[in-house]
Amino acid sequence: MNLPKYLLADNSNHPEDIFILHTEFPRFLINLKDDEIEWFEDLSGEREDDIASEVSNLIEEASQFYDGEMAKYE
Repeated sequence: MNLPKYLLADNSNHPEDIFILHTEFPRFLINLKDDEIEWFEDLSGEREDDIASEVSNLIEEASQFYDGEMAKYE
């Protein structure tokens, strides 16, 4: 199966939250409500400056993905 890079997710137990799942390395789930991230990868041993830059880019991409998805509903 070929997964999309980002998936939009919700959960009825958290009706105010908006989740984006990133399916490629480094895999993570971000709550766009508060930008809290749950990592599914162990990033220890990676260079901090590389990780910080990559994480910043991925969060921006996740936000753009969400905005694009919501624009399709309008």
